[in-house]
Amino acid sequence: MRPDAAPSSDTLRELQRRLGRAPPTPALVAEVLAQIQARLAVDDGEAVVPLLETLVKRAGASAEALSLLGHAHRQAQSLTAAGRAFAAARRLDGTDPMLALAAAQTRYQLGLPAAEAFLEAGRLLPPGREEIRLAALSNAAQARLSEGDAPGGEALLRAELAKRPDWLEGHRVLSRLLWVSGRAGEHDASFPTALAAVPGLRSLWLAWFQSAAQIRDWDRAREILDRAEAACGHGPDLMAARLFVATEGGTPDEAGRLMQETAELQGDGVTLCRVRALLRQGRAAEAAAMALPGTTGPSAMTFWPYLSLAWRLLGDDRAEWLDGPTRMIRTLDLGLDRREREGLADLLRHLHTLERPYAEQSVRGGTQTDRSILLRGEPQLQRLRRHLLEGVADYVAGLPAMDAGHPLLGLRRDRLRIAGSWSVRLAGQGYNVAHTHPVGWISAVYYVSLPPPEQMGPAPAGWITFGAPPPELGLSLDPYAQVEPRPGRLVLFPSHMWHGTQPFSDGERLVVAFDLQRHPARVD
Repeated sequence: MRPDAAPSSDTLRELQRRLGRAPPTPALVAEVLAQIQARLAVDDGEAVVPLLETLVKRAGASAEALSLLGHAHRQAQSLTAAGRAFAAARRLDGTDPMLALAAAQTRYQLGLPAAEAFLEAGRLLPPGREEIRLAALSNAAQARLSEGDAPGGEALLRAELAKRPDWLEGHRVLSRLLWVSGRAGEHDASFPTALAAVPGLRSLWLAWFQSAAQIRDWDRAREILDRAEAACGHGPDLMAARLFVATEGGTPDEAGRLMQETAELQGDGVTLCRVRALLRQGRAAEAAAMALPGTTGPSAMTFWPYLSLAWRLLGDDRAEWLDGPTRMIRTLDLGLDRREREGLADLLRHLHTLERPYAEQSVRGGTQTDRSILLRGEPQLQRLRRHLLEGVADYVAGLPAMDAGHPLLGLRRDRLRIAGSWSVRLAGQGYNVAHTHPVGWISAVYYVSLPPPEQMGPAPAGWITFGAPPPELGLSLDPYAQVEPRPGRLVLFPSHMWHGTQPFSDGERLVVAFDLQRHPARVD
């Protein structure tokens, strides 16, 4: 729905006044519900919570109104309130599968047991809703993993894959579950088993290839592509995959040859491969020219960091305009005392249950939590979230003026929502590789617990580094800045900026990190 098709805030206030004047008629209730649904369709739940609460008070609780209230609270990221609303709605209607799914998802995000709730929702679905049933099953498997029952999650996925070998997401989830459970040697075993049954399914071959490429097992990736071509024949999808292997794990000659052979291929993925290859080859001007158009498309946040590198190599002033490190990297000290941080650290350690990080994560020598940790229901995390968002508001208030073409400065600043949040626990010699956060707007890290100086090692051991390019690109660019971690310190920076951490000698480095959402268009 277009923003201009949703009711304005004035319309919502008028509806609330009408609800308060007299007992609501069925026609008014229907009108209010329709306008609320229209506003929810543009992801603005905060605006309709007061109206929904008035509707429930004046017209009585209905499953529909309570379900909408749950969705409004979810959009406002008030998940405890959302959970209460969904639970109340389910007491009035225990047969609605989509309501059951929303309640299960909310439980999962709050950190509550949710596997059985997802399975129940799947059982409620009528025939013909296979895609939703499989999504519920996948969520149930991931919930079992988070509940300490990785074998139970594995069993759910394997049972379904035996019946549905073409279920791509099931293979991906199973692979990730096995990987983080410490079973790396068998993490992709379901792919060849399934391909024996459906050998011509190109998408399944590519999913298997991606599982190898993600862990940079280039020999395995090439073998899978050879077998895929033998089974399915040549095609642009497999050529794009070969380009990725050549540019990331091949020789310069192989990369050059594949770039020529795939010159006609289009798409953000192949463009990114070429940009990275050009940077490796020292062809910064060509890399910049290729990356720049991508900064106005759907993958803009993927291309901006590479454009930054190219501009810096060229001595282009636009690198300073883009990154502005002296203006856009900031540290704040939050108001949590030592006792609160120690309690928070104890909770976080309890949540680090995985054997190893997911393959796509930047963590080396430690673990990262799943789900969005700042949306969980524990009081310590909710208090931390309030403090963190206060720090973000302070950071946003101090940003330079609006700049329509800028990935940080050109966006709406009056809605601060969490896009993702997690905790990283590193052990001695652990670090984060240089990376960016392409789904974020503003990123931040809060230091909960650090080793004492004698364990950390000499500076800059354990520090966060900004602006240093990924080492595999081989670029001679110094970092913009290195910031010392301190317990209670919050560091904020643009999500498009390259950042990583330095290894440290010994002990535990425990942080909470998060991204802020990129803002949707205004409704009114």
